[in-house]
Amino acid sequence: MTVDKDFFMKLFDLAYMQRWNDKLRPIPFIEMDKQAHKFMITYLFAKLEEKVTSIDWIRIIEGSIFEYLQRMIVTDIKPTVFDKVRQNTQKMEEFNDWVFSQLEPILHPLGDDFVKRYKEYFALPATDVCKKIIHAAHVYSSMWEFQILEKANPDGYDNFFIKSWFEQQMEKCYDLRGIQEVALFTSYKKFVNLCGQLRFQIRWSNLMRSPKTSVLSHSVFVAFTSYLFTLVQGGCEKRCYNNTFTGLFHDLPEVLTRDIISPVKNSVEGLGDLIKECEKEQMQAIVYPLLPENLQEEIRQYTETEFNDYIFDNAQMKATSTNEINSLYNENKYNPRDGKLVKAADEPQVRQEKIGSLKWLVIGVAIAY
Repeated sequence: MTVDKDFFMKLFDLAYMQRWNDKLRPIPFIEMDKQAHKFMITYLFAKLEEKVTSIDWIRIIEGSIFEYLQRMIVTDIKPTVFDKVRQNTQKMEEFNDWVFSQLEPILHPLGDDFVKRYKEYFALPATDVCKKIIHAAHVYSSMWEFQILEKANPDGYDNFFIKSWFEQQMEKCYDLRGIQEVALFTSYKKFVNLCGQLRFQIRWSNLMRSPKTSVLSHSVFVAFTSYLFTLVQGGCEKRCYNNTFTGLFHDLPEVLTRDIISPVKNSVEGLGDLIKECEKEQMQAIVYPLLPENLQEEIRQYTETEFNDYIFDNAQMKATSTNEINSLYNENKYNPRDGKLVKAADEPQVRQEKIGSLKWLVIGVAIAY
C-alpha cells in the first residue's frame, strides 16, 4: 500500500465544489466543509450509539472516506434525484461501478484490500448500523446548512419540499441512539453548531491561495491523511481511531480563539504557550460541558496534547514515540496515538518527514493548502 500525492491533491476537488448553487447564499457553501462537518457529526452519533451497540470504527472512518470520494464524482446530483437512482438496485450497481472506474487511478495505489473494502462498503444494505449513522450525519449536516439558507430564501418555492425531505430522511434514522439524544439534549445540538462554525474561518486569509480552505476543510484533510499514514504503518484499530479523530478535532479550539497563524504564534517567545493556555481555559468553560462525560476526556486529548505520542499502560498515559509504538505498543489494549504523525499531516508545506521506520513526502500542498 502506498499513498501518493495524486490522492491527496484529488481530495481538494471538493474545495472547489459549490453547494446549493441554485439558491441565494449568504456565504459560500463548499462541499469539503460539508464533508468535514458530516464527519464530526458521524463521530458524535457513533459515540452515542456505542452506548447500546458495538461500533466498527474502521468502517465508520473508511465509509466516510469512501463517501467523500464518491461525492467528487457525483457532483451536482440533487439528493431527491440520487434517492431515485438508489431505489433501482440494478442502476445503482451500474452507477457504483462507473464511479469506481473514475476513482480507480487514485484508489489502486492504496492496495487491493483497500479497493475491496471500498466496493464492499457500497454493497452494504442501508440497514447496516455504520452506514446508517453516516447517512444520518449526511442528512443532519445538510439540514444544518439549509437552516441558514432558508433565512436568505424565505419565499423559496421549494422550501416546504426540502424540509419535508429532511424530515422523512431523519425519521428513517430515529431508531439510532445518537439521533434520539441529539433531539433530546440541547447541549449536543450546540456542539454540532460549534463544530459547524469552523467553516466560517478561512485559513491563512491574508495570503492568496487556490483554493482557499476553511479550518473545517483543513480538519477533514488532516483526519483522512492521518488515517492513511497510520494504515501504511500497519496501525491497530485504536491507533487508527485516535490518529484520525485527533486530526479531525485538533483545531476545534480555534472556533473560540480564531485561526492564529504560526508566524504570529512564534513571533514572541512564550506567546504560543499563552495562546494554548487560553484555548484550554475556553474549551473547559464552553466546549467540554456540551459533551457527555465519556467524550470529554477524549476530546481533551485530541485538542490539548494533539501532537504528543502516547500510550496507556495500566490506565496511565505514558509518553512514547512512533518507533516504540511500532515495535512494542501497536495493540488496542495500549490505546496508542502518534501525535507526531498527525503533526506531519497538519504541516502546510512540502517536505520530507521521518516518522518511525517510514519516510513520508508530506504534501500539505503549499499552493492548494
